[in-house]
Amino acid sequence: MIMLRVGLTGSIAVGKSFVASVLAELGCQVLDADETAREVVRPGAAGLAAVIEAFGEGVIRQDGTLDRQQLGSLIFADETQRKLLNSILHPYIMAKQDERLREWEAENPNGIAIVDAALMIESGGYKRFDKLIVVHCRPEVQLERLMTRDGLSREEARERIASQMPQEEKQKHADYLIDTSEGFADTRRRAEEVYEELRRFSNVKRELV
Repeated sequence: MIMLRVGLTGSIAVGKSFVASVLAELGCQVLDADETAREVVRPGAAGLAAVIEAFGEGVIRQDGTLDRQQLGSLIFADETQRKLLNSILHPYIMAKQDERLREWEAENPNGIAIVDAALMIESGGYKRFDKLIVVHCRPEVQLERLMTRDGLSREEARERIASQMPQEEKQKHADYLIDTSEGFADTRRRAEEVYEELRRFSNVKRELV
């Protein structure tokens, strides 16, 4: 593959979406994994059929669409159910992402493609990429951001953070780290630095092909 493929990940409320938007402004093709996750559970999709088989018709609305709230209530407090859902959907999501990446590469082989996905490390999907960016911030900043963004109590926010892989663990897999603790301007500068490093690596990769 000629196009540089880059994974972008990070825990909840660390500023990953802002980093993705900066990389898009700089000229990267950016794919949000949430977008492909919605595609694979549309009515008639194989992913939705697999979810129904595992969790029953109760997770489907009358119009045939997935009842995300109902499904969320089943998996949020049950790690086994959450892992089951992820094991069902991740192969469909990754296949859809790879399809989009091939389309982008055909259009612009010299480009940089970014896939933004929260569970990229947990699913093992990060291994498909040339480079991995991990976005992170100080724990107290993450907690305050999550409480503000989602209107959660401190305890609720802590529970949601605790249900995910620790930030420190994600950072171990990174080729590039972007710390968003100090706000937008500092984060933008670091994202621009990472972009320039990706461009240099992309040029080297093309020369070796």
